[in-house]
Amino acid sequence: MKKISLIVAFSSLFNVVFAQQDVQKKLQRQFIMAKDGSTIKIEAGTFNMTSTISLEGKKNIIIEGEGMDKTILNFAMQTEGAEGIRVSNCENIIIRNLNVQESKGDAIKTMNVKNIVFQKVKTEWLGEPDEKNGGYGLYPVQCQGVTIDACEAIGASDAGIYVGQSQDIKVFNCKAHHNVAGIEIENSINAEVFDNESTNNTGGILVFDLPDLIQKKGGNVKVYRNNIHHNNFRNFAPKGNIVATVPAGSGVMVLATNNVEIFDNQIINNNSASCSIISYYMTEIAIKDKEYYPYPTNITIRNNVFERENVRFQGKGRMKLLYKYKLRFGKNIPHIVYDGIVDKNTLDENGKVKTNARICIFDNKNATFANLDAENGFKNIDKDITKFACGK
Repeated sequence: MKKISLIVAFSSLFNVVFAQQDVQKKLQRQFIMAKDGSTIKIEAGTFNMTSTISLEGKKNIIIEGEGMDKTILNFAMQTEGAEGIRVSNCENIIIRNLNVQESKGDAIKTMNVKNIVFQKVKTEWLGEPDEKNGGYGLYPVQCQGVTIDACEAIGASDAGIYVGQSQDIKVFNCKAHHNVAGIEIENSINAEVFDNESTNNTGGILVFDLPDLIQKKGGNVKVYRNNIHHNNFRNFAPKGNIVATVPAGSGVMVLATNNVEIFDNQIINNNSASCSIISYYMTEIAIKDKEYYPYPTNITIRNNVFERENVRFQGKGRMKLLYKYKLRFGKNIPHIVYDGIVDKNTLDENGKVKTNARICIFDNKNATFANLDAENGFKNIDKDITKFACGK
């Protein structure tokens, strides 16, 4: 009787394994054979994937599950490929109502896609966040026309929701938590990030321009009506990643980007700098890209609500030492921190920053401020926020 039971059990296990393999083969076949204008539907259930599922060179395709908690593609057993789902060289693609878990690399990467929509998509790495998790949850790069709506990203070792080297972007109604960076816009042009919740990440929302990339300069980024709170989670990025330098407790960070507006946000209980504006020089990484512009210019911070618990700087490493021994802020860390490093080419004949390059800060609630004077070794830290009330 026991032998019969074991035979039945093993038979059932093999049937499950073969069924899972059939699902993957069927899904990849659908991706390959899909005609322009078709819909690829994935039924409810949890399906174990062992390799990347790829869509290449298609137009007007919908990839649709039955719900972000109903259709689950789990890549914990992945042995081939660098992503969970990869979409490249396509046009007018919609991915919605599904969940990608435990991919070895990025959960969903789209590259060179014109008009990509993510709607009600979840990406997650299960268990305690770890540097071995994939770098990005949603990862559109070098795309034109990006919409990310009502998505959720959990556990990415770089950024949960990331848009890089792209144009015409909207990220809204999303939730990002337990990532290193919750939401990141990098070297991208014309982006709106609004009505999102970013919490329990290392950094809530990052707007970065970095060197050595194809699209050199981002800008025209609006970050508004977001709830950016309690982003105090430890930084678990692999060493060498730029986000490994982001201090735990960062609310919003603008790094070397131009034409950025941050307004109407709730920036609450991020226990380091609630909002920081810094040049690339603060990373202390050598710049080899001759076309790269390392300064933040034309940044506006207005009409935000700032609150924070009375605690010391939460980040580790050099930044913690800087705040503790050099800046000596103690528990009175300013909500808004500007490194004060200025491009001399943006100064007028009177030594003032020209209008199109100024940092403007006004009409915020509870905002405290410090210009760190980093260019001069932090010798003359200035907390007078009225000097930057240029937009009123």
